[in-house]
Amino acid sequence: MRANLLIKPGQIELREIETPSPGEGEVLVKVRAALTCGTDLKTFLRGHPKFPLPALFGHEFSGEIAQIGRNVKGFREGDPVMSAPSGPCGHCYYCVRGQENICASVMENYTLGAYAEYIKVPSHVVAQNMFEKPNKLSFQEAAVLEPLACVMHGLSMLKLREDDTVVVIGSGAIGLLHLLALQALGLKRVIILGRRPYRLEIARKLNAYRVIDFNAGQPQAREMILEATQGRGADVVVECTGTPSVWESAINIARRGGEVVLFGGCKPGTTVTFDTQRLHYDQITLRSPFHLTRNSVRQAYELLAEGKLLANSLITDTYPLDQLDEVFSLLQKGDCIKYAVIP
Repeated sequence: MRANLLIKPGQIELREIETPSPGEGEVLVKVRAALTCGTDLKTFLRGHPKFPLPALFGHEFSGEIAQIGRNVKGFREGDPVMSAPSGPCGHCYYCVRGQENICASVMENYTLGAYAEYIKVPSHVVAQNMFEKPNKLSFQEAAVLEPLACVMHGLSMLKLREDDTVVVIGSGAIGLLHLLALQALGLKRVIILGRRPYRLEIARKLNAYRVIDFNAGQPQAREMILEATQGRGADVVVECTGTPSVWESAINIARRGGEVVLFGGCKPGTTVTFDTQRLHYDQITLRSPFHLTRNSVRQAYELLAEGKLLANSLITDTYPLDQLDEVFSLLQKGDCIKYAVIP
């Protein structure tokens, strides 16, 4: 089969490699759509501490089952499927304590290799986080399952009210997924704060309550948020840029008693400093969600299957498998949301 490998940071090669065979409980999926994401871009630019190179990469995918291993239940060859790339072991210290998103083996058993003609899905993922794709859902939309599940996990930590004002910092794919997910949950006052004109225009088309261009400067953005909230600040702030300075500034636009979700992962080795008086006396709650749970995958699946989320609006364009290097060049320019790679 043809598969893209990340040889070293900045270098992708399309190679002919052996098509894997599914083992006990596993399935081989013919990839029909693989989506780009911020984690893939960061991995392309600087590598990833959990994924030694050279390696297959890409983890947001959907497709059709091409081959089934022994004792697979609930699926048949030819079934259209959508899947998260991971699943918890169920018996480690963290899983037993209800923190399966940080399962001790979740990253070691991660499903990689979506930028290829086929991808083998491990048994624990098949059993827990794979679903049959509804016919009305396109393969591209179905591939949004994993990032949406991560968003739903983060939102599950909050006690959201429909009259909350939520500020999402970052207008990339994850920021806009937060907008769509919050709208699907009934929240109408979602403010998007970003820099890229293309992305901000998408936020407007998705009916964000207000769109603020962060290029105007941090003080001006804060004033606009205070104006929109009768001087209080946001009930919830969701940081989606993974930039330490933005992490630090996020608490300044939350109201007293508000919550700040530090969703965007920063570069390893970076540190941040927070105003302790603001945190303590204004009772600001910081949350740092990571990855997903089975429950959040199920929630994401239901939102997509029921058509409650316009996932297709996040896909800027499609490219064939042999143009992945061009795709990552475009991603670095930032005038896009997600690209669909179609083998």
